[in-house]
Amino acid sequence: MADMRIRRMRLSDLKDVTRIEDMSFPKPWSLNAFISQLSSESSVCLVVEDDDRLIGYLVATQYVGVWHLLDLAIHESYRRRSVASRLLDHFFEMTGRQQHRGYTLEVRKSNRGAIKMYESFGFICSGIRKGYYGDNGEDALIMWRDSEDMLA
Repeated sequence: MADMRIRRMRLSDLKDVTRIEDMSFPKPWSLNAFISQLSSESSVCLVVEDDDRLIGYLVATQYVGVWHLLDLAIHESYRRRSVASRLLDHFFEMTGRQQHRGYTLEVRKSNRGAIKMYESFGFICSGIRKGYYGDNGEDALIMWRDSEDMLA
Protein backbone atom coordinates (compact mmCIF):
# COMPACT_ATOMS: atom_id res chain seq x y z
CA MET A 1 0.00 0.00 0.00
CA ALA A 2 3.00 2.25 -0.44
CA ASP A 3 1.57 3.61 -3.68
CA MET A 4 -1.82 4.52 -2.25
CA ARG A 5 -3.22 7.77 -3.61
CA ILE A 6 -6.48 9.67 -3.30
CA ARG A 7 -8.07 11.61 -6.14
CA ARG A 8 -11.45 12.85 -7.34
CA MET A 9 -13.81 10.21 -8.69
CA ARG A 10 -14.45 10.08 -12.45
CA LEU A 11 -17.25 8.51 -14.46
CA SER A 12 -14.75 5.91 -15.65
CA ASP A 13 -14.36 4.75 -12.01
CA LEU A 14 -18.01 3.80 -11.57
CA LYS A 15 -17.66 0.17 -12.64
CA ASP A 16 -15.15 -0.43 -9.82
CA VAL A 17 -17.04 1.81 -7.39
CA THR A 18 -20.34 -0.03 -7.91
CA ARG A 19 -18.57 -3.40 -7.55
CA ILE A 20 -17.26 -2.35 -4.11
CA GLU A 21 -20.65 -0.86 -3.24
CA ASP A 22 -22.46 -4.08 -4.15
CA MET A 23 -20.14 -6.22 -1.99
CA SER A 24 -20.31 -3.77 0.93
CA PHE A 25 -23.99 -3.03 1.50
CA PRO A 26 -27.23 -5.04 1.60
CA LYS A 27 -29.05 -2.23 -0.27
CA PRO A 28 -26.35 -0.73 -2.49
CA TRP A 29 -26.60 2.60 -4.26
CA SER A 30 -27.58 2.49 -7.91
CA LEU A 31 -25.27 3.60 -10.69
CA ASN A 32 -27.58 6.61 -11.17
CA ALA A 33 -27.12 7.64 -7.53
CA PHE A 34 -23.36 7.85 -8.07
CA ILE A 35 -23.79 9.71 -11.37
CA SER A 36 -26.10 12.18 -9.63
CA GLN A 37 -23.52 12.89 -6.92
CA LEU A 38 -20.71 13.19 -9.46
CA SER A 39 -22.69 15.78 -11.39
CA SER A 40 -23.60 17.83 -8.31
CA GLU A 41 -21.52 20.93 -7.64
CA SER A 42 -22.18 20.59 -3.91
CA SER A 43 -20.72 17.06 -3.71
CA VAL A 44 -17.24 15.70 -3.17
CA CYS A 45 -16.57 12.25 -4.61
CA LEU A 46 -13.18 10.71 -3.93
CA VAL A 47 -11.52 7.39 -4.68
CA VAL A 48 -8.46 5.75 -3.20
CA GLU A 49 -6.17 3.63 -5.35
CA ASP A 50 -3.39 1.23 -4.49
CA ASP A 51 -1.04 0.48 -7.40
CA ASP A 52 -3.66 1.86 -9.82
CA ARG A 53 -6.34 -0.48 -8.41
CA LEU A 54 -9.42 1.32 -7.06
CA ILE A 55 -9.88 0.06 -3.50
CA GLY A 56 -12.35 2.50 -1.93
CA TYR A 57 -14.37 5.68 -2.21
CA LEU A 58 -16.12 8.43 -0.30
CA VAL A 59 -19.16 10.48 -1.35
CA ALA A 60 -20.29 13.58 0.56
CA THR A 61 -22.48 16.55 -0.19
CA GLN A 62 -22.91 19.93 1.43
CA TYR A 63 -26.46 20.90 2.33
CA VAL A 64 -27.39 24.03 4.31
CA GLY A 65 -23.79 24.56 5.39
CA VAL A 66 -23.30 21.01 6.69
CA TRP A 67 -21.24 18.29 5.04
CA HIS A 68 -23.20 15.03 4.87
CA LEU A 69 -21.06 11.93 4.50
CA LEU A 70 -23.32 9.81 2.30
CA ASP A 71 -21.28 6.77 1.33
CA LEU A 72 -17.90 5.33 2.25
CA ALA A 73 -16.68 1.85 1.39
CA ILE A 74 -13.39 0.03 1.13
CA HIS A 75 -12.79 -3.19 -0.82
CA GLU A 76 -13.06 -6.08 1.64
CA SER A 77 -9.43 -7.18 1.18
CA TYR A 78 -8.22 -3.68 2.24
CA ARG A 79 -10.43 -3.16 5.30
CA ARG A 80 -8.93 -2.59 8.76
CA ARG A 81 -5.74 -1.25 7.18
CA SER A 82 -6.43 2.49 7.78
CA VAL A 83 -7.58 3.09 4.19
CA ALA A 84 -10.90 4.64 5.29
CA SER A 85 -9.07 6.79 7.84
CA ARG A 86 -6.72 8.13 5.17
CA LEU A 87 -9.69 8.86 2.92
CA LEU A 88 -11.45 10.72 5.74
CA ASP A 89 -8.28 12.66 6.58
CA HIS A 90 -8.06 13.78 2.95
CA PHE A 91 -11.75 14.74 2.87
CA PHE A 92 -11.49 16.78 6.09
CA GLU A 93 -8.36 18.51 4.80
CA MET A 94 -10.16 19.41 1.54
CA THR A 95 -13.35 20.67 3.14
CA GLY A 96 -11.95 22.11 6.37
CA ARG A 97 -10.76 25.28 4.63
CA GLN A 98 -14.30 26.13 3.53
CA GLN A 99 -16.91 27.82 5.69
CA HIS A 100 -19.35 25.22 7.05
CA ARG A 101 -21.16 24.27 10.23
CA GLY A 102 -19.85 20.74 10.58
CA TYR A 103 -20.19 17.16 9.39
CA THR A 104 -22.89 14.56 9.83
CA LEU A 105 -23.56 10.97 8.86
CA GLU A 106 -25.76 7.98 9.60
CA VAL A 107 -24.27 4.61 10.49
CA ARG A 108 -25.85 1.27 11.35
CA LYS A 109 -26.18 0.88 15.09
CA SER A 110 -24.54 -2.56 14.77
CA ASN A 111 -21.50 -1.30 12.80
CA ARG A 112 -19.19 -1.01 15.80
CA GLY A 113 -16.01 -0.78 13.71
CA ALA A 114 -17.28 2.21 11.73
CA ILE A 115 -18.67 3.91 14.84
CA LYS A 116 -15.32 3.56 16.61
CA MET A 117 -13.49 4.97 13.56
CA TYR A 118 -15.87 7.95 13.30
CA GLU A 119 -15.50 8.63 17.03
CA SER A 120 -11.72 8.71 16.55
CA PHE A 121 -12.33 11.61 14.13
CA GLY A 122 -14.33 13.53 16.72
CA PHE A 123 -17.84 12.46 15.73
CA ILE A 124 -20.36 12.04 18.53
CA CYS A 125 -23.74 10.35 18.50
CA SER A 126 -26.40 13.04 18.36
CA GLY A 127 -29.52 10.95 17.79
CA ILE A 128 -31.10 7.84 16.36
CA ARG A 129 -33.12 7.32 13.18
CA LYS A 130 -35.51 4.49 14.04
CA GLY A 131 -35.86 1.83 11.34
CA TYR A 132 -33.62 3.80 8.95
CA TYR A 133 -32.27 0.84 7.01
CA GLY A 134 -34.89 -0.63 4.68
CA ASP A 135 -33.26 -4.03 4.30
CA ASN A 136 -33.80 -5.06 7.93
CA GLY A 137 -35.32 -2.06 9.73
CA GLU A 138 -32.17 -1.45 11.75
CA ASP A 139 -31.76 1.89 13.49
CA ALA A 140 -29.09 4.35 12.40
CA LEU A 141 -27.00 6.45 14.73
CA ILE A 142 -26.81 10.07 13.66
CA MET A 143 -23.27 11.24 14.22
CA TRP A 144 -22.04 14.82 14.21
CA ARG A 145 -18.68 16.57 14.16
CA ASP A 146 -18.45 20.33 14.62
CA SER A 147 -16.50 22.47 12.19
CA GLU A 148 -12.99 23.27 13.42
CA ASP A 149 -13.65 27.01 13.04
CA MET A 150 -16.68 26.72 15.32
CA LEU A 151 -14.39 25.43 18.07
CA ALA A 152 -11.87 28.27 17.77
